[in-house]
Amino acid sequence: MTCTRMKPMMDQGTLVAAIKRCTTVRDLETIQAYMIRTNFTQDSFLLSKLIESYAITLPIRQIAHAYKLFSWTHQPNLFMWNTIIRGYSINDLSSLKAIALYKDMHLGGISSNSFTFGFVLKACCNLPRLEEGKMVHSQVLKMGLDYETHVVNGLIKLYTTCGRVDEARALFDEMSERDLVSWSTMVSGYVQNGCSNEALVLFKQMQAQNVKADEFTLASVVGACGDMGALDLGKWVHSYIDKEGIDIDIVLGTSLVDMYSKCGSLDNAIRVFEGMSKRDVMAWSTMIRGCAIHGFGEKALKVFHAMKSANVRPNSVTFTSVLCACSHSGLVKEGCQYFNSMSLEYGITPQIEHYGCMVDLFCRAGLVLRAHKFIQEMPIKPNAVLWRTLLGACKTHGYKELSESITREVLELEPHSAENYVLVSNVYASLGRWSSVSKVRSQMKHKKAKKRRGWSSIEMGFVVHQFVMGDELHPEIKQIYQMLDQMAKKLKQEGHVATTIDVLHDIDEEEKEHALGFHSERLAIAYGLLRLSKDSPIRIVKNLRVCTDCHSVIKLISSVYKRDIIVRDRIRFHHFREGKCSCNDYW
Repeated sequence: MTCTRMKPMMDQGTLVAAIKRCTTVRDLETIQAYMIRTNFTQDSFLLSKLIESYAITLPIRQIAHAYKLFSWTHQPNLFMWNTIIRGYSINDLSSLKAIALYKDMHLGGISSNSFTFGFVLKACCNLPRLEEGKMVHSQVLKMGLDYETHVVNGLIKLYTTCGRVDEARALFDEMSERDLVSWSTMVSGYVQNGCSNEALVLFKQMQAQNVKADEFTLASVVGACGDMGALDLGKWVHSYIDKEGIDIDIVLGTSLVDMYSKCGSLDNAIRVFEGMSKRDVMAWSTMIRGCAIHGFGEKALKVFHAMKSANVRPNSVTFTSVLCACSHSGLVKEGCQYFNSMSLEYGITPQIEHYGCMVDLFCRAGLVLRAHKFIQEMPIKPNAVLWRTLLGACKTHGYKELSESITREVLELEPHSAENYVLVSNVYASLGRWSSVSKVRSQMKHKKAKKRRGWSSIEMGFVVHQFVMGDELHPEIKQIYQMLDQMAKKLKQEGHVATTIDVLHDIDEEEKEHALGFHSERLAIAYGLLRLSKDSPIRIVKNLRVCTDCHSVIKLISSVYKRDIIVRDRIRFHHFREGKCSCNDYW
């Protein structure tokens, strides 16, 4: 629309229609000038529509212009307040202004309505600001608007964004009416906070109540399936998407590629990826990382070259995936070339995660001194993760003197991280220095650092069973321990001798062997042997790294029981078959 000439006496309705048709700032300014000449600026309804158009509806929003009009208004009405707060809440960078305006509104005695709360809660989520969100929550309760579905949805989003999942779930459970947004927000909130199992349980409840999921919900559920390694459920969700005719866009397609990769089904990941009509840089990067974590470094690099041939420019995330592929496959020369090309060819400044990949690459290849030199010459300060990687390599490759100096770096950078104390204890234990182990353990208690508990899970019949070391809670635990005993006898018959170096305690070898025998991945494998058919692969997800002895044991189990065993640990996938592992013991 081009509003260059205005009829002399336009009424309110005509002006409202003209404002709605405006697509440029010039159009609106022409109407605004006409309103000033004809004294229509005293019409609060028209002024509200003008502010709304500047702040919300223009293709290129003009929030500063909207605010100027708003501030010139003698007594802004509720619609104006809501519009300007909404305008500022759209952008993360301006959300603080939205919260400030809400406070001004509240102090000025202007009563809020459910729309006000929805907009200011969005601003609180963008930042995020929990305390201000709690203040809004108290006002919602005070005004008796806690029955409004969209307001409660905003509160659920606030609490999940701020990591308060239990508070969000309490609100969700108390809702008298839930819409699709309620379910979707709670499911995605669980996933974002690492509660993938809870997300899957809630999704099943959602299905039981015949609530049809949308693309956003399904992307979250697919992500949860990937996190938990729930391949069967992930396949069911994929079939549900196909059956309902839901369009697999870039976001959902990328989620499916990621899910199949994380569930150990790389063939399905590739199939989905190749079937996508459009692929952005994130889709390509996800496929590269999928190949990388399965140990197919050369295949990952082929995907990277195909990406460049498709004229998709790699970004920082892409190079993290590429360097990860080189690290897991021992491609030192290629890794160095790609690292250098980041800045030289693409103008991307390497970040700490890229330096971390390079340190990991050198350490896995046994180039410990090169890794140490690389850290010392970094242009940015190394973090504890890099020092921890180097310390682990020193322990593996026997660099005793270097390891002692690095322990100080690790503990100084993260004095409250239990993982660091465990690793340092491990180093001293491997040297047989039990007094130093005891000292480190005392420091750990003094700093109140708690060790992250290891767990392993296995999916069976759409149910994810999770185990911890020495588990006693599973309903079939008696049969599982009987299977463990049977496994131990068969392994001894095959000549297995436990590798006890990773057991930290100053106890005798027999007790160490006993401790290793109850590691969570062995419990999960025992359950798989009990309940899965002989032609079904046993798929295990572990939140920590597989220890040296368990790696050896699982190789032997795959041979003795003639089973394919796929283990995804914190670092990568291990495909065990006929006594061999896909990592070639390079892990």
